[in-house]
Formats: sequence, structure tokens, C-alpha cells
Amino acid sequence: MRVGARIGPTARRITLGTELRRMRSEAGMTLEQAVKGLGFSDSHLQRVETGSIALKQASHLRSLLKRYGVTDEGHIATLTQLHRESASQEWTSFASTVHPTVRTFAGVESVARAIKAWHPTLVLGLLQTKRYATAIFEMEKLHDEFTSEYVDQGVRLRMMRRELLVREDDPVHLWAILGEAALRHVVGDADVMREQYAEIAALSERENVTVQILRTHEVGYRYGRDFTILDLGDALPPAVQADAPWGAVSTSDKPREVGRFSRKFSSLSATAMSPEKTVAFLQQLSREVSDA
Repeated sequence: MRVGARIGPTARRITLGTELRRMRSEAGMTLEQAVKGLGFSDSHLQRVETGSIALKQASHLRSLLKRYGVTDEGHIATLTQLHRESASQEWTSFASTVHPTVRTFAGVESVARAIKAWHPTLVLGLLQTKRYATAIFEMEKLHDEFTSEYVDQGVRLRMMRRELLVREDDPVHLWAILGEAALRHVVGDADVMREQYAEIAALSERENVTVQILRTHEVGYRYGRDFTILDLGDALPPAVQADAPWGAVSTSDKPREVGRFSRKFSSLSATAMSPEKTVAFLQQLSREVSDA
């Protein structure tokens, strides 16, 4: 098991959970059998195995390893270090305003090597300008009773996440497919949209960013909800994320789910315009919104 230097607490929890799940499976134990007499529940262990939470005590980890028959001292030391480093929370400055699952997703996203995303109705967050993102949050402010602090924090987190694309050291590779409706729906005003079109065009010129647009008149595959597929390299299994109600996100690393959404993405890409046509189409949209 290899742990990369850039992996933060959230990703370390998932790394540890994945390893614990593998060892339990190799030991031929159910969740109930694994926790029997250890002082915590099978549902708690299940959440640990998915990386949602950390084990509360190091003694719980040692008890599990003993039950699984792990005797290699080097492996035990690595897992103990993972547990210690996974206990802290990332994005703690957003704890009071951003949903916990969103913070968890941001932590995992920050170590992704490659991201594939489909957004049919709004511009993908990683591509949004600050003004576009602010307008999105402001539109929802009344309906969801957002505070001004929530809007400010939400926009700040979104802008921090964008750094993945433009950082000098190993920027993430993004392949985004946007529905035409996401680009034609005016958010804020025409000036905000022109700026947003220009930003997507500029980002799409980067070697690590590919943007396709799925036109509304194209005959082919459609999927009504947005989703993101994360390639997390050697340290973690790939994962798929989809929005859930109440401002949360749902994430799964089950191979069946990742495979299902990977096939959806391939079908969407086959229907969408080629990336080479993206900039010209964005320029056309910019002229149209100016004339409206």
C-alpha cells in the first residue's frame, strides 16, 4: 500500500478504510463478526471502511488488525500512522457553512489525478468564474435561506477548488462535458456570461483541460443529472460522485457504480461536439448574449 505525499486527511481516511475492508474480506468476516466485542458497531465500521469517518481510538484499529490476523509490524505501523493523520478534518474553516459531504468530496477531489464530469444545466463548478459562482449562490439564497456568510464561504471554497486546474505542480486533468442548456441559461447578466464563456475557452486551451459541449439538437444519449468520476491514482480506488438532496453529495467507489457512470460518460462524449469546436461555439454564444 503506497500513500502519496499530497494526500490529506479525507483521502487518508478512505485509504485506511479501503485497506480495512480488504483485510476483513480476506479474513472472511462480515461486519458483525469483525466488531463483535470490540466496543463499536458494525455500522460504525462500515462508515470507517467507506472513509466517511475515522476510527475513534487507535486501540480499535489494533483490535481489528489482531482479529484480521495482521502481524507484519511494518504494515501495522503504516496503518497506525494513517489512522493518526486521518483524524483531523480538512476544510475546517468551512465547517459551519458547507455540508460535511461537500467538504469530504473536496478533500478527495484535491488528490485526483484526473476528473471526468457531466453537467447538463449549469456550468461545472471547477470551470466557474467568481461572479458566475456568486450569482448561482445568490439565486438559491432566498429559497434555501442561505446567509450571506454561507454564500461567501461557498464561493470561496469553489474558487479554492479551481486551483486544481491551474497549479504549476501536477495540475489535475479535467474532461468536462457541458450541456448546451448550461451555457445558454443566463446566470447573473450578459456581462457575467461573457466572462464565463471566455474563462471556459481559456481553460479549454490548457493541455490538462478538455471541454465538450452537447448540443440540444443532437440525437444521442442524454442523462438528466450531473456526475463526476474521479481517478485517484494508485493510492485510492476510483470514485463517482453525484449530487444528492439537501445540499449534500453522494460518493461511491464500488466498481459496479464507477463502471456504470464511466459508460454513461463515454456515451455522452460520443454524442457531444468534438473539443476542437468548443472555443468557436463559446465565441458564438458570447456574441448572441451581447445582441440579446
